[in-house]
Amino acid sequence: MKCVILDDEPLAVELLSKYIEDTENLSLSFAGTNAFEAIQFIQKNEVDIIFLDVQMPELTGIQVLKIIGNNYKVIFTTAYTDYALDGYEYNITDYLLKPITYERFLKAIDKVIAGNITFSLKNPASIEDDFIFIKSDSKMIKVNLAEILFIEGLKDYISIQTTKEKLITLQNLKALEQYLPRQNFIRVHKSYIVAVNKIDAIEKNRIFIGTEVIPIGETYRDIFLSRIEGNKI
Repeated sequence: MKCVILDDEPLAVELLSKYIEDTENLSLSFAGTNAFEAIQFIQKNEVDIIFLDVQMPELTGIQVLKIIGNNYKVIFTTAYTDYALDGYEYNITDYLLKPITYERFLKAIDKVIAGNITFSLKNPASIEDDFIFIKSDSKMIKVNLAEILFIEGLKDYISIQTTKEKLITLQNLKALEQYLPRQNFIRVHKSYIVAVNKIDAIEKNRIFIGTEVIPIGETYRDIFLSRIEGNKI
């Protein structure tokens, strides 16, 4: 996920930059103290997350939001607790009070990830009526779990291949895995989760689902094969 930091305190910029560098699936695209330079960068480049200071000398964080719009995941950073209410009125993902710890930073990132998928799991024994909503191209799209063939991790994003279409959303494969019913889905590779009942064939270290060929990772091979053994005649 591509990140931007805008904060008038150089030490805060340095700290957040280090946190981003130390966190998997995050990359720093812009970091600075000048609001106008940051706005120009955001308007011209692809950005996923903005760490935005509320109180700055040139423009406030709220004023920056009014200029750039609300198509981004924004995390407010400030030393003043009384700005929290204003932030939530603008649908801010999270609010970090300085000094910011790495643990609190990670919780904010988890909120960003969780915000892209909404789950509705009605019956743990069946997925026929279960579905998720994923955010794709600024829309929330309903995906029935029974229609998912496999899910592929694409660094900062995941690709969900269904019987109807392929959808891409900003999400972490590991975070998604914990919400999927284990009796229906299984991790077979660091980059793939498959729907067990959609597998057409298995040959050596490959899984065939329709015309798609999915590799079986060495780390996941034994668990996957033991699962398949339970369904073998």
